[in-house]
Amino acid sequence: MRGREPTRCAQPGGSPERASPAHAAAPQHGFGQLVRPADWRQLPAPVQARFERELAPGESAAFVGEVAETRMTAFGWLWAQLARLFGAPLPLKALSRAPAAVVVTQDAREPMQSWTRLYHEQGKRPQVICSTKRFAGPTGLEECVGAGIGMALAVSVEQRALVFRSTEYFWRCGRLRLRIPDWLTPGRIAVIHREERAGRFSFTLVVTHAWFGETIRQVAFFRDAC
Repeated sequence: MRGREPTRCAQPGGSPERASPAHAAAPQHGFGQLVRPADWRQLPAPVQARFERELAPGESAAFVGEVAETRMTAFGWLWAQLARLFGAPLPLKALSRAPAAVVVTQDAREPMQSWTRLYHEQGKRPQVICSTKRFAGPTGLEECVGAGIGMALAVSVEQRALVFRSTEYFWRCGRLRLRIPDWLTPGRIAVIHREERAGRFSFTLVVTHAWFGETIRQVAFFRDAC
């Protein structure tokens, strides 16, 4: 899903490799520009369409479904609670079969998207996770949560799935951007977007620590709501 610039003509990628007919109409910035064209074409058509969809300023795309399973170790649970200090971006509980929704909104002023995730536990207030994605930084994509905390994301295509992997964490205040040492982070994060059957797709979140191994794994299934 990428932002649309109505007053500008879309341009192909800067290098000859990216200027293939399949991407000739693509804007300079977009999820498809972060991987090789040959890899992008390996993705199922619904995944390509979902992430190539142009959102006008202020427009939203919604996805509804459920969290199928959440597993976390004691270390993962502890880090999820500590992360409340900067917006609670990690699952707080080991939910299963819980209603969930994701809303992606194109910012009306800046070239970025707001991602809002809602996880509802029956009889409780839902957990709301807010973040922004921006095509910037050393990998071409950054995701930021609260208190200026963010991570650089590397995008790849693996076994016909679109994968986002954190490469570093940082703290930003104005123009100042400082890398956070790995030992002060919950570990590396991977998010796997895979097309499933019957018009559904899955989001799998995996957090892996260098010392404690896999600490959080969450699998959720969604369908396009609009």
